[in-house]
Amino acid sequence: MKTKKQAANFDLEYFFELSPDLLCIAGFDGYFKKINPSVSITLGYTNEELFASPINSFIHPDDHAITALKRMELYKGQPILNFENRYLTKSGEIVLLSWTSMPIKRDELVFAIAKNVTFKKHLDEFDRISAILEMINNDHKLRFKTDERAPEIPTSFQSINLEKRNEELSKSDQYWLNNFEMVVRKFTGKIDLNLEFISDQLAISERQLYRKVEGILGITPNKLVRIVRLQLAWEAIASGKYQTITEIANISGYNSRAHFSRIFKEVYGIDVAELL
Repeated sequence: MKTKKQAANFDLEYFFELSPDLLCIAGFDGYFKKINPSVSITLGYTNEELFASPINSFIHPDDHAITALKRMELYKGQPILNFENRYLTKSGEIVLLSWTSMPIKRDELVFAIAKNVTFKKHLDEFDRISAILEMINNDHKLRFKTDERAPEIPTSFQSINLEKRNEELSKSDQYWLNNFEMVVRKFTGKIDLNLEFISDQLAISERQLYRKVEGILGITPNKLVRIVRLQLAWEAIASGKYQTITEIANISGYNSRAHFSRIFKEVYGIDVAELL
């Protein structure tokens, strides 16, 4: 006849085996000691494979450093709550796991529970990009009215303060602005883009360039260049392909990360780091 203690142990083991979360006991030596089926199912390895290799070998290489720092905290007796890192499955796919870990220093063991939050992160990323695109679209509507009969004006000119003019641009002015934007887009980040070079590309003098931009939009050519560059930054952010401010700054033609961040904040009132 089973004792109450035996029944309690049985129930705990049953819970361990059936839990959809990843449950594991790991040693301070960096190896799994006990895992539930969800670990094997999620990562695609057999139990034997998971026990035979260091846990670090299953972690995404880019997350080794941050994971090592958290591991040292555990070894010092500090529990870890909601720590996220990426693992690589046997098929090479990336899964994002959120860990809650409790160290037992006496036994040199770590009891840990992980939730697979990969799908949730994908949804969050989709929502982030959608929000950015909606922000850009709303900004277009608020800052610039287009003539449905005329060619579409490049979206880069969304950020121009059009206080000087209330009239629609002529088709020739729109065409000229298109060419201006194409030059900036083509050479941004590739050469030292200055007004002399832009003037040469548009076959006019620098003085004529100033007069043209001032006459159409009421701003300087340098400000117009900045507007196009910031539009490039928006597009890079919305693509979701880039993860650092430096990458976005380079794409938009800024050599200084700090300078780019300051200008972006001044123009849009948004910290670019928050968007990334």
